[in-house]
Amino acid sequence: MNISPGGWLMIGQTIVVRTFEIERRLRLLASCIVCSVTLLGAPKAHAYDLPTVNLGMTTFLDGTPTMGGPGWYTSQWVISYTANKLTNSQGNRLGLPVERVSVMSEATQILYLSPTKVGPGSFGFDFVVPSLFGASANDGLGNQVLSANRGFADVSFGAFYQFDPIMGPNGPLFMGRIEAQALAPIGRYNAAVSVNPGSNFWSFNPYFAGTLFLSPKWTVTTRFHYLWNGENNDPSLSYGPSAINSQAGQALHANFSTEYAVADRFWIGINGYWLQQLTNTKVNGVGIDGTKERVWALGPGMMYSFDKDNYLFLNAFYEFGAVNRTQGQKYMMRFVRHWN
Repeated sequence: MNISPGGWLMIGQTIVVRTFEIERRLRLLASCIVCSVTLLGAPKAHAYDLPTVNLGMTTFLDGTPTMGGPGWYTSQWVISYTANKLTNSQGNRLGLPVERVSVMSEATQILYLSPTKVGPGSFGFDFVVPSLFGASANDGLGNQVLSANRGFADVSFGAFYQFDPIMGPNGPLFMGRIEAQALAPIGRYNAAVSVNPGSNFWSFNPYFAGTLFLSPKWTVTTRFHYLWNGENNDPSLSYGPSAINSQAGQALHANFSTEYAVADRFWIGINGYWLQQLTNTKVNGVGIDGTKERVWALGPGMMYSFDKDNYLFLNAFYEFGAVNRTQGQKYMMRFVRHWN
């Protein structure tokens, strides 16, 4: 089942600083905030303006065709994210009196898979409408550094091609999908606010997803994304009064899982995600050193099939190795419904 992401929080700053170094550290703090809050119901994250993407939003059997066959689908996510560590470019705490961010978000995906075969597969499209309905941040400084907005987030949309299964003597061996996906900056945004539902810039986030069947009951799944971000012409105030625009760096990110069917309708396994920013964020067209983000996460997950048209996913993620962003725990529930 495909989706886009992830997330939808932008981070900015609400205070004026006297030197660039202090300004940069405060921006880093704010930026670290919710990148991992994700998608699909997750908000956009603004760690150095990097938007929140699909980090863990799609897991078990992600490379397979929509499970009920061609037609219309809806997916509903509810996500809780809490972080008690905000990291700098060395992965160390920023050293604020209190470092805590909590976010509650949701997202709705509408997806269509065509019954018409075109070559070795079928085309489809999807879009995701997320919102941030709860957010709190505590810096121990009377929230002089951190503040939050609620509301609708940026919409992701794309067209995909689902390949037919590669079959073996005992069933499918491999299933895969490619999608051209974009994020449209229509969410609520304020350059003076730390946590925003919107990013205020366009992003291009294509991916390939695949599921390998090690046996009829045991599979390995991955989704691999490339992320390109456009310019933000109303950059965070943390960049100073001379900043005319900013541009988040390019990045790679992936979801991965291994799952086992302990019963006909019940799968359990381990899921995780990874993100690595490849190029530095730019301000007024000039790259700023030390602005690349990185994070890993692992945790347990499960999927239950009520019937061929209704599926429930529960996933937990515990982050580690974070650089220039928050490090915390994410819990999510996703319900998938096939309508025809």
